[in-house]
Amino acid sequence: MPTPDTSTAEVILLRPGSPMASVQGSLALDLTPRTAPPRPRPRLARTNDLVVGGTADRQQVDAIIARYLAAVVEIASGDRPVSQVLRHSVPEVYDDLVRRSRAISEAAGAPGRSRGPNPTRPVIMSVRTALIRDDAAEASAHVRYGRRSRAVAARFEVVRDRWQCVALSFG
Repeated sequence: MPTPDTSTAEVILLRPGSPMASVQGSLALDLTPRTAPPRPRPRLARTNDLVVGGTADRQQVDAIIARYLAAVVEIASGDRPVSQVLRHSVPEVYDDLVRRSRAISEAAGAPGRSRGPNPTRPVIMSVRTALIRDDAAEASAHVRYGRRSRAVAARFEVVRDRWQCVALSFG
């Protein structure tokens, strides 16, 4: 039986090719894997302030504290570099965060190494702040690690015209 000669075969397209859009329809889904940690919005709750501050200033202080605590929690879990909180930390607090970050990277085996296919990432559930003085505030955060909870407490003071963390404690 003779073999057919495929070198001269003609290809017939059934349908003319049309360019495919990268987004089809109005509800396109991005199915690429997410590598960044989730960004939940922590619930802000006020406690008993010892001084009365302006509403706009108070909201700005609350936002600064909530962002700082979220960054610190991510640093403590190895998801963020320590250098991102350098401007808003006094040297003692920054050195403690560097020590924690090194301990986490040594435990993981190598810096920047993933913790597995589905690592449990910390989520800040709530942040409570209290103005102690016009230039000092104390805050606490409820942090969830999967089914476990932890607490973070911090004290902030105005140092060189900037709110800086002067004390930080993990519980």
